[in-house]
Amino acid sequence: MKRFPLLMTLSAVLLIGSATSLRAADAATNAANGSIHSCEGGTPQTMPSAVHKLDAIALWQPPLPCACSGADANDYPRLTPFLPEVRRSRGAIIVCPGGAYAYRAAHEGVPVAQWVSSLGIAAFVLDYRVSPHHHPEPLRDIQRAIRMVRANASTWGVDPAHVGMMGFSAGGHLVVSAGTMFDAGDPNNADPIERQSCRPDFIVACYPLITLGPYGYEQARYALLGEKPSRELVEYMSLENRIIPQTPPTFIWQTADDAALPVENSLLLARSLRRNKVPFELHIFPHGRHGLALAEDAPDVARWKDLCAAWLKSQGL
Repeated sequence: MKRFPLLMTLSAVLLIGSATSLRAADAATNAANGSIHSCEGGTPQTMPSAVHKLDAIALWQPPLPCACSGADANDYPRLTPFLPEVRRSRGAIIVCPGGAYAYRAAHEGVPVAQWVSSLGIAAFVLDYRVSPHHHPEPLRDIQRAIRMVRANASTWGVDPAHVGMMGFSAGGHLVVSAGTMFDAGDPNNADPIERQSCRPDFIVACYPLITLGPYGYEQARYALLGEKPSRELVEYMSLENRIIPQTPPTFIWQTADDAALPVENSLLLARSLRRNKVPFELHIFPHGRHGLALAEDAPDVARWKDLCAAWLKSQGL
């Protein structure tokens, strides 16, 4: 087994789990959490009084860029704001649920945005396009979402210099993709949204899919890249190969015995960040299934929220 020397303190000993279905892991979490609302619509059963949920906003006006034939809910990506009651010029976090690029796991969307908002940070749940849509459509959606938050910063009461992202599993792959593939915007574009930079200011990667190679998840690779992607494309979208010095500061957490997505994904990410001298914080917890999200039924793992909140404060939020 290849070892990855990391000059950091880990919270646990590395354990390798066998690959299982990500959908099964999410189903188990949904069952444990009770009734879960889809991040494609609906109102949560409970909404903290300090959080204001606004109507979803379409990212694109027709025609959609790279839209495949046929119209369904996945053809219309959108952003749903969750704003804290106290409207100050703080930062914003765009939340990207996982789901192996085949669907969006509900428990990693709205509940997470409510928690982020409880910290006094504006949160936005992103319904990005998933299969049958392929790369670069999800990436274009998240880049558009970052630009949209910055373009509307004054309206939503956020600091445009503190716009970050939080992604879970395949959503973690998407937010790290945005942290390695970005531009400063087009100042001459007629659309004021497209004039904004799409570089995130920070990233929170929760049990992220990083590599599309041996430690990756085959179904997610197919959903993102199609049935027969070229070797060059697989390597290009394996994000341990994409980290650059301009990648934003990153917070990472995962469990060592994650049986659906090997913990090597987080270690590969941390190793690449270190090589490029990008600040990061990594936490590996000993035990816990894939797809824990807020980890309400796993108290030891739930500490990631306090650790993350402290890290976000260190980032200026």
